[in-house]
Amino acid sequence: MTNRVVDSSIPLPSDAVGGPLPAAAEDVSSAPAVSQGRFASGDEGYLTLVWRRFRRSAVGMIGLVLVSLLLLMSIFADCFAPMDPKLQTLSFAPPDAISFESADGSLSLLPKVYPIVETDKLDSVTFQPITGPDLEHPINLGFFVKGYSYNILWFIPADFHFFGATDGKPVHFLGTDKLGRDILSRGIVGSRITLVIALVVVLLTTTIGTLVGITSGYLGGRLDTWVQRFVEVVLAFPQLPLYLALTTLIPVTAPSNIFIAFVIGVMACLGWAQLSREVRSKTLSLSRIEYVRAAIAVGSGDFRVITRHILPNVLSHIIVAVTLAIPSVVLLESFLGFLGFAVKPPLVSWGLMLQDTGTFSVIGSYPWILSPVVFVLITVFAFNALGDGLRDAIDPY
Repeated sequence: MTNRVVDSSIPLPSDAVGGPLPAAAEDVSSAPAVSQGRFASGDEGYLTLVWRRFRRSAVGMIGLVLVSLLLLMSIFADCFAPMDPKLQTLSFAPPDAISFESADGSLSLLPKVYPIVETDKLDSVTFQPITGPDLEHPINLGFFVKGYSYNILWFIPADFHFFGATDGKPVHFLGTDKLGRDILSRGIVGSRITLVIALVVVLLTTTIGTLVGITSGYLGGRLDTWVQRFVEVVLAFPQLPLYLALTTLIPVTAPSNIFIAFVIGVMACLGWAQLSREVRSKTLSLSRIEYVRAAIAVGSGDFRVITRHILPNVLSHIIVAVTLAIPSVVLLESFLGFLGFAVKPPLVSWGLMLQDTGTFSVIGSYPWILSPVVFVLITVFAFNALGDGLRDAIDPY
C-alpha cells in the first residue's frame, strides 16, 4: 500500500481584476522601502525639520547669504578693503568709474579706472579748474593684489587684498570724505565696530531678558508682581532722550574703548525689558502644560523644570527675537553717531562716518558722502529677512 501525500491547502482565487495578489509577510519585510518624496520625514530631528522649512523661504535664504557675507567681511575687513582707511588723498574726490574701454575706444577685457584730475580748462562762473578723467594714465584693476600691510585675525601678517589696483595706486570706488579718506575702505573696516556693538548688546539683552522673564513667569507670586512693575518702569522711559543724556556724561577726552563700553551698557540696560515680557508670557503658558506639571509632580526641582522643559520650548522665540533685534541696534548706533555720539578716531564705525552728512550743503555738493547709509540698509534688510525666515520655519503655525 503506497502512501500519498495529500495537499490540504486551499488555493486562493486569483484577483478579479487580474492584478498580482498581496505579498506574504516575509516578502513585504524584504521588499525595498519606497520613498515618499517630500513627505518622507523618517527620523528627522527638530533642527532638520526647521532647516527643511527654512530652505523653502527665498527671502530667508537671501538674508542668510547676506548675513554670512557681512560677517565674513567684518572678520577679514582689511583683506576686503582696497585701500588703507587712514590714508588721506584728495578731499571729497568723486567715485572712480570702472571702465572696460581703452583710451582709443577699443574694448578691454581687464577693468580699469581713469583717475579724476584737474584739467587746464577753467569754469566760466567759478573760474575753478575743471576736473576730468586722465585717459593717458589708466589704473588697472585686479583681484588678490598687493596693498598696505595688516594682520589677519590680529596676528598673521599679510599685504594682499581681495580687489584693488594692480600697481598699488589709490582708487576710490565710493569717493572720499572731507579728509580724503576712502569711503568704501572705511565702510568695510567700520563694519567691525558696528556689528560688534550690535552683537554684544543683543547678547546682553537676550541673557538678561530671558533670565528675568523665565524666573518671573515660572515662580509667579509677589516676585512676578514686583518684577513686572520694574519692567514697566524701564519700558516707560523715553529711550532716545535718555540715550542722549547718558552719553553726555562721558568726557570728550575719554578713550574710545570706555565710550564703546558705556554705550553698550546703556543700550543693554534699556533693551532687555521687552524681551522679558515676551519670555514671561511664553513661560506662563508652558507652565500649565501637562508634561511640566507631571515633572513637578514627580519631584523635579525648579532648575530642572526650567532648563529641561521650559527653556527649550522658549528658545525658538528667543532666536527669532535675536535676529530681529540686531538691526534695531545697528540703526540706533548709526543714529547716535549721526548726532555726534560715536567712537573716536582712529576707530571707525558707520555712525562715525555719518557725522560728515550733518550739513545739507555737503550732501548737495558731494552726494557720495551718503554711501555709509547703503551699508546700514543692507545690514538691516539681511537680518530682518533672516529673522522672518526663521520665524516661519520655527513656528509655521
